[in-house]
Amino acid sequence: MKEFDSRLNSAWWALRIALGVGPIIAGVDKYFNKLTDWSMYLSPIATRIIPVQATTFMRIVGVVEIIAGIIVLTRWTKIGSYIVGLWLLAIAANLLTTGMFYDLAVRDVEIAISAFALSQLSSVREQVAPPAGATQGGS
Repeated sequence: MKEFDSRLNSAWWALRIALGVGPIIAGVDKYFNKLTDWSMYLSPIATRIIPVQATTFMRIVGVVEIIAGIIVLTRWTKIGSYIVGLWLLAIAANLLTTGMFYDLAVRDVEIAISAFALSQLSSVREQVAPPAGATQGGS
């Protein structure tokens, strides 16, 4: 089999690091609110449906984001990137139902597309043989 093209390998690593570390940082910040007050992004529809306070819900969201980011950084990058992508689409849907934050919803859809690209690169990377004497670095 062919080797994974080094140009694609660079893109794979960039996406893997960004889509792994980004959710971890955002997830941890759900507990500290240093980047923003995360509960303000919660849709009024969601606040009526969820059975807990907004801050508690956002902390649960934070745990999910941390786990998703960790999965992306492990050998399960492909499945992790699907999880991150679907999670981002859910966040975008939530943002759309707030009646504001449309710019953030668009951004999250674009990042979800990046997560899909990572999953596709991971699929190809899993199918090709590593270079002679090298490993695939935990993918």
